Amino acid sequence: MPSFIKIWIHFIWSTKNRRAIIRKDLKYRLYEHIRKNANNNGIYIDHINGNENHIHLLISMKGEQSPSKIAFLLKGESSHWININKLTTQKFEWQNEFIALSVSESVVPSLRKYIRNQEKHHQKSSFAEKYNNLLRKSGFDKFEAKAK
Repeated sequence: MPSFIKIWIHFIWSTKNRRAIIRKDLKYRLYEHIRKNANNNGIYIDHINGNENHIHLLISMKGEQSPSKIAFLLKGESSHWININKLTTQKFEWQNEFIALSVSESVVPSLRKYIRNQEKHHQKSSFAEKYNNLLRKSGFDKFEAKAK
């Protein structure tokens, strides 16, 4: 009998020290590269977007995958690719930590819309404000970051 597994995970991670280093000319090349790397490693990215200092991904995980392994693979390989190809004027690094939250199937359509509209969302509030709000809503209050 086959197993049917679909686990939606909303990943968020930022650039090291939340530096605004993902310029528009890099942004879509980076997302395309991350998608290609994910695909080559059997990771399904449903949506990806962000702005100059962070990224959101909606990923449908398979049973043998783990959030830590996915984040490690995508973050490490993409920063290596940026640096080896000298796509930024300074060394590119992702922040060590990341957020990975399970998502109910019923929330997926609204999360897709949220990820698509990152630029609009961050006109009203900073990444740090959104990040801290998400940590509070998810029960991670003690890990709130200092606003930058």
